[in-house]
Amino acid sequence: MAETDIAMPESTPVDSRPAFAIVEELKTKFGENFYVQTTCEEFPTVWVERSRVQEVLMFLRKVDRPYVMLFDLSAMDERLRVHRDGLPASDFTVFYHLLSLERNSDIRIKVALNESDLNIPTATNIWPNANWYEREAYDMFGINFEGHPMLRRILLPTYWEGHPLRKEYSARATEYTPYMQNQAKQDFEQEHLRFVPEDWGLKRGNADEDFMFLNLGPNHPSAHGAFRVVLQLDGEEVKDCVPDIGYHHRGVEKMAERQTWHSFIPYTDRVDYLGGCAQNMPYVMAVEQLAGIKVPERAQVIRVMLNELFRINNHLLFCGTAIQDAGGMTPVFYMFADRQKVYDIVEAITGYRMHPAWFRIGGTAHDLPNNWHKLVKELLEWMPKRLNEYHTAALKNSVFIGRTRNVAQYDAKSALAWGVTGTGLRATGIDFDVRKYRPYSGYENFDFDVPLEYEGDAYARVMVHFREITESLKIIQQCLDNMPSGPYKADHPLAVPPPKDKTLQDIETLITHFLSVSWGPVMPAGEASFMTEVVKGASTYYLTSDKSTMSYRTRIRTPTFTHLQQMPSVINGSLVSDLIIYLATIDVVMADVDR
Repeated sequence: MAETDIAMPESTPVDSRPAFAIVEELKTKFGENFYVQTTCEEFPTVWVERSRVQEVLMFLRKVDRPYVMLFDLSAMDERLRVHRDGLPASDFTVFYHLLSLERNSDIRIKVALNESDLNIPTATNIWPNANWYEREAYDMFGINFEGHPMLRRILLPTYWEGHPLRKEYSARATEYTPYMQNQAKQDFEQEHLRFVPEDWGLKRGNADEDFMFLNLGPNHPSAHGAFRVVLQLDGEEVKDCVPDIGYHHRGVEKMAERQTWHSFIPYTDRVDYLGGCAQNMPYVMAVEQLAGIKVPERAQVIRVMLNELFRINNHLLFCGTAIQDAGGMTPVFYMFADRQKVYDIVEAITGYRMHPAWFRIGGTAHDLPNNWHKLVKELLEWMPKRLNEYHTAALKNSVFIGRTRNVAQYDAKSALAWGVTGTGLRATGIDFDVRKYRPYSGYENFDFDVPLEYEGDAYARVMVHFREITESLKIIQQCLDNMPSGPYKADHPLAVPPPKDKTLQDIETLITHFLSVSWGPVMPAGEASFMTEVVKGASTYYLTSDKSTMSYRTRIRTPTFTHLQQMPSVINGSLVSDLIIYLATIDVVMADVDR
């Protein structure tokens, strides 16, 4: 089927919600009745013809109150999808998730493609961060982005065959022959890891001198992921650099296609192992949105408290290691001791320390234990004094300030262009915090500030992290003082299983419990996404349900994937030592990047 045969259905009636005003602006500009898809979100999803997509994206980038950030870009294989409810005919769909700060709203643009013609114009000339997203879509789906500056695999090796997120690609290791690596295969793989500058458009030198190429890394050579940065050096100066990722790609989005809605929750913890329960949040709330589940107030407050405990844990690690990478060896040990106090609370509440996987669809796994408030109160009394010590001893230290101020600096415009969220964005003066801008789980009921810095340098990023710890303590104090009574999970058939003791009383409850645990709930057909402020920035789970016990497509937008992509634009022209400080202060975790 040719592209011209893909007919757009008639549009849905006009939606009066403010976020949907942009649809009327699109119609006025382009003079056509765009098809607006019905989803569970509070913002529009608009289908656009391939021939017009660049024009539409450029319009949205420059419209009054523009969509300044390409928040996400990916694709979906729709060939096996049954419940499409009159959507445009499409074998593969490419989508763009755009964010507008002035409107405080999003828009999703979708483009239908036929499997015989998977070509679509690149968006790298509109948003620079489209580069990695398009490479990922090419890697996972085989979408060809015409005009892309360097369209090659990003997560998988160059010699890989097939595209894993296509539906014909198996999702279980047991469906493949056992992996074997002899010396010949090892040599083959090592050869493909060899860095050839010309492949990346880099020169080996100029008329006067040769450049040196240095592998910085692998960084974090452990179980949770690794990356390297290949530096093109003129002496100590970085002429150019290439961040290279994908050394530990686990294929979490593929795993989601073979896990029930409940059993996928533990995988979300591992997307950022420092985020714990905060990483469960966008996933379970997206499922709740899909199923129409209302979470009880008590469960909401408990979730907020756990979120903020993990935010403190993440920020203590960040500040400690940032100071360590700048040469201050002592604070990190004290901060790790404080983190253990937080982990003690997490363990007392959830039963686990690092990967609790404790949030459930509709609430939490169980209620708060007896005397939980005692541990929380001790932390609230302990931490402020420690923070004062850290501020005096480390953050006001002249050596640390001299090493980080005006180093690895970028401005707000650059941050938005590269899709930076979280503390990295707030360090440039933009107060976008999802908890404030788009409150969820009752955050609108809490009194807290959004710390801002304006310099956009390494020191500013550290200070925003540090000040956020105080705000998190303020939120936890309010949770302690105002913890509501009531149930800790929703009474809904698609939510958490009914209490075990009730299964002994009647057969209906027993059957519901059995089906929920063994088979899993069947979610209604449709699409839903939810954005939350996880510990390192804004994260979104975009779920597509085909009325099954498992997700048809799970797209995970993580914050540090794009933070790492920004590196060359910040570092080129700086010294190698500044790159170290940059890596120390962008709050990157490789599990989040490789997924």
